[in-house]
Amino acid sequence: MGFSTAMMSGVSGLLSNSEAISVIGNNIANANTVGFKSGRTLFSSMFSESAAAKDSQVGLGVQISAVENQFTQGTLLNSASASDIAINGNGFFVVQSNSATPTTYYTRAGVFNPDENKTYLVNPKGARLCDSAGTPIDLSTLAGFTSISRINQDGTISYLATNGLEQTSATKVGIASFLNPTGLEKAGDNLYRATLFTEGSGAATVAAPDQGNKIYSYSLEESNVDMASQMVNMITTQRAYSANSKTIMTSDEMAKTVISLKR
Repeated sequence: MGFSTAMMSGVSGLLSNSEAISVIGNNIANANTVGFKSGRTLFSSMFSESAAAKDSQVGLGVQISAVENQFTQGTLLNSASASDIAINGNGFFVVQSNSATPTTYYTRAGVFNPDENKTYLVNPKGARLCDSAGTPIDLSTLAGFTSISRINQDGTISYLATNGLEQTSATKVGIASFLNPTGLEKAGDNLYRATLFTEGSGAATVAAPDQGNKIYSYSLEESNVDMASQMVNMITTQRAYSANSKTIMTSDEMAKTVISLKR
């Protein structure tokens, strides 16, 4: 224990606060990303070692224990598209990749449009919106489908048919719920994967919308990034980073002083 311990504690502070700044920067960068959920950095102290004094311990620095997703509700904004949808609640849309071996993902970003063949509702990356059974919604099964009029709060799809009349599907858009949504793994493109390991999200429960998870058509959910809070966090983290750098410099100066005493 000594100067090297203080220096390594400072280094751990630099590294951890540097990662925290990255998380804050990512939040700010995605302030205008539809359905984005901000993250927060959780710190924990590192293992302590015994000091000279009886029953005393000295900490060895700090580390990041987790970067936790914050799934608070974002503001719902009006949209000009009937197939743009938002969830008012804690659930997620279920989407399936368009590939030979489809992968299931979950998202809060409700930007969907019929594909070029008017067969599926897809997001900008081509992933297909799924129904309450977790199966991609097949628009070709809707008799005489031409265009979507709206998607109702219960998940049914109202559409214009070739006969000029409005019809409503029996199929409902699915909503996924998780025991621990903070355990979801980010997959990019506003998508999440379910994780089943310890402290993961658990398996998804997919069902039709209910009173706790309503769907709104002609709507999109804004990111839940609070710019004021992020700026305060950035200033606090920057100051912590600077303080840790001073700890390293002070330890270095103290070490130089001790070395000079031997000359």
